Amino acid sequence: MAVLAYHSIFCAYGFWLPNDPRGSWSDYVRSWDLFYAAGGGTACGARRSVAAIPHDRADRLRTKNALASTPMRFTNAQIAAISRGFQVACDEADFRMVACAIMPDHVHAVILRHQRTIEEVVGHLKSRATKQLGAQGLRPDQPIWARGGWHVFLNDVDAIQLAIQYTNANPVKAGLPRQRWEFVRPWPRTPV
Repeated sequence: MAVLAYHSIFCAYGFWLPNDPRGSWSDYVRSWDLFYAAGGGTACGARRSVAAIPHDRADRLRTKNALASTPMRFTNAQIAAISRGFQVACDEADFRMVACAIMPDHVHAVILRHQRTIEEVVGHLKSRATKQLGAQGLRPDQPIWARGGWHVFLNDVDAIQLAIQYTNANPVKAGLPRQRWEFVRPWPRTPV
């Protein structure tokens, strides 16, 4: 089956470490400090989120103390700037984003297939968001984004609808207000 869309999750620096006890997309830890704190990469082949898997939160937070910089947490003003950067990227490249949740430490986006790879699309989104943070004087003097991301290939209409529902519910589940962004375009419910 052809890929129709992607549910992409990309993180702020320090949100999901390569040696997270729940698993990660990494099989390698580049930082010796992180490696000594919690061991090697915890690559898992899970096709569904492993975020809810029970783990020792205190141990994971201790591991974050081994990071070279403080984990990034976006303020409301930074989230608004990131959304403006995403708008610029969507306008420049005609990305069709049908759902987006910009959380304080990660982003969920459902993006219809594009001629660029999903990795290139996410790179463009991160780039324009970072540029907008700088233009508004909100760019921190530390790393903003983690490398890579987790991309689920969606190849049927039901999977796209579920990803949209999950993404839209994410802020509410975290006790935040529902988000609505101008760059998110309605999904036609038929393959594009």
